[in-house]
Amino acid sequence: MAYRLIIFLLINFAALALGAMFTGKGVPSEWYINLNKAPWTPPGWVFGAAWTTIMVCLAIYMAYAWRSIPDRKLLIGLFALQWVLNVLWNPVFFAMHQVALGLIIISLLTVLVGYFLIGWFPYLKAKALLVLPYFVWLLIATSLNAYILLKN
Repeated sequence: MAYRLIIFLLINFAALALGAMFTGKGVPSEWYINLNKAPWTPPGWVFGAAWTTIMVCLAIYMAYAWRSIPDRKLLIGLFALQWVLNVLWNPVFFAMHQVALGLIIISLLTVLVGYFLIGWFPYLKAKALLVLPYFVWLLIATSLNAYILLKN
């Protein structure tokens, strides 16, 4: 299990690194600064702490899921789709300023992570709760994206 955990940690943190390339330039941009943002938008430092926790928990979840989910092709396919959606949101939102498309992407990601939590709960039991922080964070992030779409 340790080997798989390391692999999933590397894959997850690669997603964070790719996303950070766009987020790092996007957050201080004039475009983002001038957006009307939701009153519940967390301070900047929360994002780094949240994503670090989420990616560690997701790696542990995937290491357990690898042993527990009978259809590994589906597991890896959905994990890969999650990875692509997660990484894709950053350039779409921050570089291309496509807020509506960003909302579609993050909504799909939220539904997918919800499936990780609920759909595979029968196989993983309490270990499925490892993706709960990811799911909750995505609910918040989706609401932030929707607020920006509606109020700008």
